[in-house]
Amino acid sequence: MDATNDSVVSEFVLIGLSNSWEMHLFLFWFFSVFYMGIILGNLFIVFMVITNSHLHTPMYFLLANLSLLDIGLSSTTVPKMISNIFTNCNIITFPKCMIQIFFIHFVGGGEMVVLIAMAYDRYTAICKPLHYLTIMSPKMCVSFVVAAWIVGIIHAVSQFVFVINLPFCGPNEVDSFYCDFPRVMKLACVDTYKLEFVIIANSGFISMATFFSLIISYIFILVTVWKRSSGDLSKAFVTLSAHITVVILVFTPCMFLYVWPFPTTSLDKYFFIVDFAITPLLNPAIYTLRNKDMRVAMRRLGKRIVGPSGISQ
Repeated sequence: MDATNDSVVSEFVLIGLSNSWEMHLFLFWFFSVFYMGIILGNLFIVFMVITNSHLHTPMYFLLANLSLLDIGLSSTTVPKMISNIFTNCNIITFPKCMIQIFFIHFVGGGEMVVLIAMAYDRYTAICKPLHYLTIMSPKMCVSFVVAAWIVGIIHAVSQFVFVINLPFCGPNEVDSFYCDFPRVMKLACVDTYKLEFVIIANSGFISMATFFSLIISYIFILVTVWKRSSGDLSKAFVTLSAHITVVILVFTPCMFLYVWPFPTTSLDKYFFIVDFAITPLLNPAIYTLRNKDMRVAMRRLGKRIVGPSGISQ
């Protein structure tokens, strides 16, 4: 697309991750396999939570919602990435680019709330076990999920309204495999210095504050357990290690991209492969293989599938 002062950008070109044919082939299979794993793994968690009565608890209710959000977050970028590589067409229209930006931050904002809710759930279960079912009632769990959707919308809209009205009349190449505020705002034909700090304050500081709040809360839980159990942290650490791992994987790329002043380096697009492809795939493994209740539920499901004849063998 020609870049003239009177032209209006109607589409963007996503530069992607590499121009090498061999790398394109690798990325096509990498994202295809990972995306299939993300869909199947997270839907499996949702299926297990819905069908197994032993998993009808606040923690697994929140975990099922986290799985749905992981599917949503991955689906905002990975299918488009796979399509671009397969068709060798890196064009995305302006409306689709704006929609992608909106849903990335909508789902991302909701995921932050669900992770906070899961940390609160573990705090209540470990530090206030006698009041756990009273505090984490079904009404409270539903309230957390509703709050996640509301916060996600507010988080996305509060930034989206600034970007949607920016004039784009020049360069249209986005140095990434997806559209997002930092990369797209750099292409506007006006000074976006003030808007950059709005994005930093909204996404950057919120991500950083949420990350450190979650880490501090988990440390507080471990200290509480250590005081009550004369230094034995093994059981609590096994329970919390999955949550801490997910928090680190989710928030590290966000802080790297949004906390530092613009313009961003080309390294951030590789960091966000973790958020869009790796973390959503690891979540099912982290929460199933390291979770006793989920492993027991999987064994019960396996026995039901095999049937009485299979059990007796």
